[in-house]
Amino acid sequence: MKQVFLAVFIFVLALPVFPQQSAAPATPVPQASAPQTSAPGYTPKFRGDPARSDAEAEALAYMRVVMRAEVGFNKKYGHYANSLAQLVHSGTFTQRMVNPDRGDYTVGYRGKKDNYILIMTPKALDAQHRSFYADDDGKIHADDTKAADANSPVVETHHW
Repeated sequence: MKQVFLAVFIFVLALPVFPQQSAAPATPVPQASAPQTSAPGYTPKFRGDPARSDAEAEALAYMRVVMRAEVGFNKKYGHYANSLAQLVHSGTFTQRMVNPDRGDYTVGYRGKKDNYILIMTPKALDAQHRSFYADDDGKIHADDTKAADANSPVVETHHW
């Protein structure tokens, strides 16, 4: 009985190793192609990721860090930062992040007591390098034809 059980067990384990042949070759089913909005090979970093490329993902991640730092700064001091340098050590914002050169993007920042504006301008504006705009309302706007502003389509909203 043990030998039969052992033989069946080995047979079951060996099944995935041997390819199965079918009577007819498989025919691929044609797929309807969706409009391409992200760069070929771009993998979204999380569900609902609005980025279209790795460069956009990095720019958006930078914006999220600045926006979170501003919320913390405002809670602590009762106003927004006048410059990116004031945000150092607020949240996860570091000294290195003060540099406005962010790879494929350049940071624009204007802070006042009661608001701030953060702009990410791509070095080459195209479908995979949109411009981004955010202010103290927690919304990130994007545009692939011009500099993004408060009237550009919203791609992300935060409620910190």
